[in-house]
Amino acid sequence: MKTFIVFGCGRFGSTVATRLYDLKNDVVVVDSDHEKIDLINDNVTEAVVCDLEDEKAVGELALNNYDVAIVAIGESLEPAIMAVLASKEAGIKKVIAKATSDKFGKILLKCGADKIIFPERDIGYRLANNLSNDNLLDSDEISKGYSFYDFKASPKMNGKGLTELGLREDYNFNILMVKRNGENYVNPSSNFKIKEEDILTVVGSDKDIKRFIEEN
Repeated sequence: MKTFIVFGCGRFGSTVATRLYDLKNDVVVVDSDHEKIDLINDNVTEAVVCDLEDEKAVGELALNNYDVAIVAIGESLEPAIMAVLASKEAGIKKVIAKATSDKFGKILLKCGADKIIFPERDIGYRLANNLSNDNLLDSDEISKGYSFYDFKASPKMNGKGLTELGLREDYNFNILMVKRNGENYVNPSSNFKIKEEDILTVVGSDKDIKRFIEEN
């Protein structure tokens, strides 16, 4: 069981916190808004009212006890900076911060955040990808220009092995799993035969994967 501290319990922060708690993790949520804390109190390990600009109050959070800090304060820069700085100074190894703009994200990185996420941008990215092709079911960016994709096998792919499709050789991406009739085939061999309606989970560059989907 990991220990998480989540700063900010707006829509994003509360969603992350309650899901982590549902997954049997120890989760403490911090926010300056009493009403928000009251709403989430029963769905996390502990919910604490704290003004992040109050050094004494932050010191009482015992931040050195946590494995991961999630800074979900996207509206105000100063509290977000304080949360990142306090977390890193306490020795928390992984600090993930939400940002609403590139400038906001760069500032938090300079303050010590290990990873910046842009929830609205990421959702827009996924939606645009999913709408652009009928066979594309889902996508998730892992770094700039590279993503995980789930897409449905087309009739043109029916009965062909992975080598014949040229996934690695011609398109430079790897297939991680094939889902078929409720079964998952993880890391399928090169001679694995694809059937129409299979769901393929792959990872690679956006350019190569989109080219493959368009050509098949």
